[in-house]
Amino acid sequence: MKVFSILLVAFSSFTLSFNSCFSQELLNEKLDLMPWPKEITSNGSITKLDENFTISINNKGSRVYNAATKFLRNLANKTGVFINEGFPFYNRENATLSLVFKEVADLSINTDESYELVVKNNKIELTAKTDVGIVRGLSTLLQLIKSDGSNYNFEGFYVKDAPRFKWRGLMIDVSRHFQPVDLIKRNLDAMAYVKMNVFHWHLSDDQGFRIESKRYPKLHQQGSDGVYYTHEQIKDVVAYANNLGIRVIPEIDVPGHAAAILAAYPELGSNDNYDYKIVRDSGVFDPTLNPTKPEVYTFLDNLFKEVTPLFPDEYFHIGGDENEGKHWDSNVEIQKFKKKYRLDTNHDLQTYFNIKLEKILRKYGKKLVGWDEIRTPSMPKSAIIHSWRGKNEGFENGTLIPALKNGYHAILSNDYYIDRMLSVEHYYNCDPIANANLTKEEEDRVLGGEVTMWSELVTPLTIDSRIWPRTAAIAERFWSSKHITNVENMRKRLDKVNHELERIGLTHIRNIDVILRNISDNQEILSLKILSRISEPLKVYQRNKGGIEYKTFSPFTLFADACSADAPDAYAFKKVVSAYKLNSNSSNAENVSLFLNKWEKGYLNFKELHHSPNLVGLNFHYKNLAEISVHLNKAIKSGKYSEKDKERIDSLLNEIATPFVDVEIVIIDSLKTLSNHLNQKFGLRENVHK
Repeated sequence: MKVFSILLVAFSSFTLSFNSCFSQELLNEKLDLMPWPKEITSNGSITKLDENFTISINNKGSRVYNAATKFLRNLANKTGVFINEGFPFYNRENATLSLVFKEVADLSINTDESYELVVKNNKIELTAKTDVGIVRGLSTLLQLIKSDGSNYNFEGFYVKDAPRFKWRGLMIDVSRHFQPVDLIKRNLDAMAYVKMNVFHWHLSDDQGFRIESKRYPKLHQQGSDGVYYTHEQIKDVVAYANNLGIRVIPEIDVPGHAAAILAAYPELGSNDNYDYKIVRDSGVFDPTLNPTKPEVYTFLDNLFKEVTPLFPDEYFHIGGDENEGKHWDSNVEIQKFKKKYRLDTNHDLQTYFNIKLEKILRKYGKKLVGWDEIRTPSMPKSAIIHSWRGKNEGFENGTLIPALKNGYHAILSNDYYIDRMLSVEHYYNCDPIANANLTKEEEDRVLGGEVTMWSELVTPLTIDSRIWPRTAAIAERFWSSKHITNVENMRKRLDKVNHELERIGLTHIRNIDVILRNISDNQEILSLKILSRISEPLKVYQRNKGGIEYKTFSPFTLFADACSADAPDAYAFKKVVSAYKLNSNSSNAENVSLFLNKWEKGYLNFKELHHSPNLVGLNFHYKNLAEISVHLNKAIKSGKYSEKDKERIDSLLNEIATPFVDVEIVIIDSLKTLSNHLNQKFGLRENVHK
């Protein structure tokens, strides 16, 4: 009897789990939520959106009031409904949407962001412990609005949600290319839309120091090319982020990556004979602060005393990466210092520097964050290790796990370098923990991850398209359950979210046309858009080999800048080719032909353009693609495809497989698959007839 009871309980548990998973899969297909919530169930209710929609808030607090007001604006703009009440009320009875929270959060790494949302018949309730939880829930609710053809409605769902990781960040490098305040704000809005909560502001590097300093004014006068953030602008951005429930972590990168600082104050450098200047190229450079000079620490102490009050968060990022120590090696006095203090390596010397810096920051109430080079046995365990090095940097297993096992809290960025221009699928499949062999304590030390947008190859015109929409998928990896991994479903939902991100202010879609109009001298751009939708920029820094092909003032208004890391037609074409290969019926054949016709006609239209210098480099590949399309289309329609036809196609495919104008055509494999299938299907038939 006991055995039967145990089996019955186990079977019931399995059935509930199976039904829950099945239910989630059905909802995944129906809804376009991102990130996917922890729990969601349908209840069959519905709340219609009309002009009488109202919001009631139970507690006062600017964060929820601002979020609710912005929610109303987004709702009206998205649906076109003229809502009579454009602002929320306090403690209003019979409001359509009731927002109830217990406390106003003082943002920190441990802020409670959980919420519960229930859509009933003509009534919606959103509850949370903190006002930040309300902000997160409003983001989910905005994604639930749907049209039935006649009206917009909130379908009935119960959602219970909370993040998987505490630290879900986006780093924007504003040193290589300065990014204005309005751009930062629109990206903060996008972050909030997908529930990210840390903005890492990379404010100094070799190419520019971007903070106004009243204590050391030459920093922004001589180290920024005149583009920097005033104290008031920084306070404005921090306040804006705070209202969205986003913490702002500043980074001043030292002791390396210090050329801009030393251009202003060369006496702090390690090479007295070096001509310090703002760097215009990309890469790793020699200028380094001198860790043996007391005046360096006086400078940093005074600078941090001035800067830290601008950033309320308890964490401050000191960089600490990529210091090769060449100027240290060539400095006789530094070598004597190392010998005197028994510092055997430059790493030991940098640890000496980092420990002094940690004490300075602690004096101002800050905890230190640094790139993974800062991890040494002497570094206090209060420091957060920012893991960035992996296989590309010679660390086969990365640097996150060793940091965890040595007792440090850590965040992962190695797998989320979106400036490497890898596919959304690549980033989505990277999990901060994955299947690492960690104890519960070690796993708890994984705070989360950060998307890193290094700006060597982006400007305000293009940066949105390099960050989004891929970052929305990564945000899901940071927020949602580890088991939400269906790439096909993610792509379906991301396609919807992509356009929602444009609606709330991002420029990643519309600026493609701006660039294409520029390179075509304002001619018709349809043919260029067709080619851009199957082309992707070169990946993993192939575009700027050695860091010297492009300078900070080079043009980033080229064809490559109009192409995304996930060419939309490439993915769609791959799907229709796969379907045609499985079943070569007329419907699937027509779907393939639609693409082939598009590329053939696209080139015909391209030929009609007045060819400006920026278009010349596109002709060869586009012409060969058109010829391939003609041959394959003819084979599909005629049912004939000889070995000679295949040889010609193979030759043309080899031609267009080579990179051009810093991009590559990414439908080569699909075209090969189609060619091989046609050869197998029709070529054999032709041989039989012979």
